[in-house]
Amino acid sequence: MLIVLDGIDGTGKTTQFELVQKHLTEKGVAFKAISFPDYNEKSSELVKMYLNGEVEANPYAASTFYAVDRYVSFKKFWEEDYKKGTLILASRYTTSNLIHQLPRVPKEQWRDFTKWIENFEYHKLALPRPDLVIYLTLPPKVSMKLIEKRGEAKDIHENQAFLEKCSAAGEYIAEKLKWTTVVCGEEERIYSIENINDVIMYHINSMVDKN
Repeated sequence: MLIVLDGIDGTGKTTQFELVQKHLTEKGVAFKAISFPDYNEKSSELVKMYLNGEVEANPYAASTFYAVDRYVSFKKFWEEDYKKGTLILASRYTTSNLIHQLPRVPKEQWRDFTKWIENFEYHKLALPRPDLVIYLTLPPKVSMKLIEKRGEAKDIHENQAFLEKCSAAGEYIAEKLKWTTVVCGEEERIYSIENINDVIMYHINSMVDKN
């Protein structure tokens, strides 16, 4: 079983990913946690170059950079566990290509691009399709404030205009592919980490207990 936690930048994915691992451990569930891009591996070098602005890449080329990183991770680190039935918990996945590359494609091509991504990663590369995708959503203005509060160097995706486009793309694709959307706040208020996690764990526990 593969469960993915994703969302636009600045929605608290890292915090929630860590909390989910903590709760699964307390519940006694055997799982393996993975995160993308895998910056510890050579397979992410093209991703780094792209995000740093060192190389220009159209949405199709950029998507292959991320997909290859996932493919290497799958083959090296978690294919065997997945095939044995271990729960795989992922922070970002193929889902991130859709959230971050779909906005770079003309809207009238969104449907075709979505089909191309799914065919390339799930069929051509034979990566597993997620059993559950939890999509975290937050107003882009709020997400941008959280990104700025981190005080880290921003990549080419972390700006207000692009976050707004990613948010629109995320809403579109979450509905189209039946992702489970978890709202993390409003324009004036971010929900508490605990409350957000309660909702996330409700959906994860429902999936785990069912299987």
